[in-house]
Amino acid sequence: MATIGFQSPRIRMLQCHSQVSPISHPRFLSIPHMYSPRVHATAPLDRRLSVVPRASSVSSPSSSVVSESGETEEFDPEEEVRFLDLDVESKGSITEWELDFCSRPILDERGKKVWELVVCDASLSLQYTRYFPNNVINSVTLRDAITSITSDLGVSLPTKIRFFRSQMKTIISKACNELGIKAIPSKRCISLLLWLEERYETVYTRHPGFQKGSKPFLALDNPLPMELPENLVGERWAFVQLPFSAVVKEISSLERKQTFIGTLDLDLLGLDIEAGTLVPGVAVASSRAKPLAAWMNSLEVCSMEVDTNRGCLILSVGAATRYTYATYKKTAVATQEAEAWEAAKKACEGLHFLAIQDNLDSDECFGFWLLLDLPPPPV
Repeated sequence: MATIGFQSPRIRMLQCHSQVSPISHPRFLSIPHMYSPRVHATAPLDRRLSVVPRASSVSSPSSSVVSESGETEEFDPEEEVRFLDLDVESKGSITEWELDFCSRPILDERGKKVWELVVCDASLSLQYTRYFPNNVINSVTLRDAITSITSDLGVSLPTKIRFFRSQMKTIISKACNELGIKAIPSKRCISLLLWLEERYETVYTRHPGFQKGSKPFLALDNPLPMELPENLVGERWAFVQLPFSAVVKEISSLERKQTFIGTLDLDLLGLDIEAGTLVPGVAVASSRAKPLAAWMNSLEVCSMEVDTNRGCLILSVGAATRYTYATYKKTAVATQEAEAWEAAKKACEGLHFLAIQDNLDSDECFGFWLLLDLPPPPV
């Protein structure tokens, strides 16, 4: 099996342009609740959820939520969201959308599950929802709905649409292809996943047709890991760590260079991480670091995890692809290091990173991706 050989017997500090001084021993914080809510029922004013009434023969009482300012706001859980941050759109920066098209734990007046289209961009500057009966679910309906977003919000069609449900690939890809949009299966739909979590708590559970205990109609795939393709194989790897403040500086530095990079909106995520908290990562060394980073950048890298039972690292990419990325000899020391790495990841609320270098002692990265563990959405 093509995997990368293990290099270091203990977690080391990643060398970077931030000039972080190494420390002799890894420091891990106590593990907090891993997935605290990061998208509030009342969003920041520049990303506020606006709503329009849904045409429905079913009347339902309005519910209320308490905003961050302490004021009570009324809303109807059957209302649909239409929101666009005009300041952001005026710059023409909303070119990539995140999309979910699936049933919800809600029954309509026919006793059938309601489907919903949820669309946003990574910054939540664009937000759109629309309900559908279950007897019109096809690529034509989705294509027309995507087109209607452009007219309803006055925006252009995106160049790319990411989606995380592999089971919907056929419908979504066909609809996007007919509109000249690139459909990308990817779990890097972080804003969308968090918004769905928030909508479950603040919208779906308050809907008069909500079905408590209903399981997701299309659960996320978690297939067995496959052999790593040869073009993705590095030469050496190591568990590494950087203080959170250094990670932020490194991202800022690399964004100004021609580096393959995958970032996350840390402000939007609202992670409760102190500047000195050590963020765990994996560094990979290769004599062909630049082409390796280019290949990796095309994969929609989502997360990495340790399988201590098998003594390996698992790389998740796209919407439903997992690779056995690297292996290590199962010794007491290696297992302890692997467990410490996972504990550090939990202490950082799932945040971690992947770095590709030409040498593990180098201070230059040819590829750097911020990654985040997230639980599957409740819908």
